[in-house]
Amino acid sequence: MASNTRKTWKRRVRKHTNMGKKRKAVESKRSTPSADALFAELGEPRKD
Repeated sequence: MASNTRKTWKRRVRKHTNMGKKRKAVESKRSTPSADALFAELGEPRKD
């Protein structure tokens, strides 16, 4: 059976890894603007 120190260490490493994944997932949602937001400042398309 693993020692208490080893279990604690692995738990800490796993928690840090999971929190990093969670943070990156939140960042990736905000980093990609929608098409509406991307082209909003260009205004309405002209009708020729």
